[in-house]
Amino acid sequence: MSLTLASIHIHPVKSLGGFEVKEARLTDRGLEHDRRWMLVDEVGRFISQREVPAMACLHCAPQQGGFRVTDVRDGAQLELPWMLDGTERMRATVWDDPVAVIRASSGISTWLSERLHTALELVYMPDDSARPTDERFAKAFISLSDGFPYLILSQASLNDLNSRLPLDEMVPMDRFRPNLVIAGGTAFQEDRWQRIEVGGVAFDLVKPCARCVIPNTDQRTSARAKEPLRTLSNFRKRITDDGAVRVEFGMNAVAKAGSTIRTGDPVHIVSDLSRTTFRV
Repeated sequence: MSLTLASIHIHPVKSLGGFEVKEARLTDRGLEHDRRWMLVDEVGRFISQREVPAMACLHCAPQQGGFRVTDVRDGAQLELPWMLDGTERMRATVWDDPVAVIRASSGISTWLSERLHTALELVYMPDDSARPTDERFAKAFISLSDGFPYLILSQASLNDLNSRLPLDEMVPMDRFRPNLVIAGGTAFQEDRWQRIEVGGVAFDLVKPCARCVIPNTDQRTSARAKEPLRTLSNFRKRITDDGAVRVEFGMNAVAKAGSTIRTGDPVHIVSDLSRTTFRV
């Protein structure tokens, strides 16, 4: 079975549209530039497409020295640097995690608030801000992603899902916001992977990704439908030991910093296991 790294995806601002790159450097908290910015409400709590679907219409693209945010509804643009230096710090929260962040200028936050019709503030996570993963699954650090540095998904898994959907309701990969997409192999093979090597770099797959409503959100119009979660729930539903019901698609992962990965890199399965039992 031949597996390769099909694509690499970076999302500079949590829950805004990301972009694809041919190569990326691994840092101490995920891919370089991935999810180092986020939007927060008046008490510093993170905001995502779950609460504000229109965030899907703001797409990021790299440029010299930083990135550009474009509102795909009308083409309006905002330019931001990769990193932000500043003394105006505040405490934000991602789920239950406190995070030390730096405030962006009021003009930037105003532009975003007006675009999203919600009072929001843009903040940046500097290098000296440390946020650990849940140690029940891995001992690592993360940026502003939901819980782990990397999300890995096989193209075969998306193909299987789309084969179950009506033709006019098939979904693209960006609905699931992965970092790494693997080509080749079989659908849902990542469920069983414990460790893989991508171009010689080891990734430990530590926890299935439980899905929220974001995959039901069109990433260009922000329209929200019932698919694909309705279909996923028919065959990707898992009941945990404590009785919680989760619909899972993709695997969260960790890796050591310092290496570079590239599209086309070979992917090797180092170890796998049977970790997930789904119930319909």
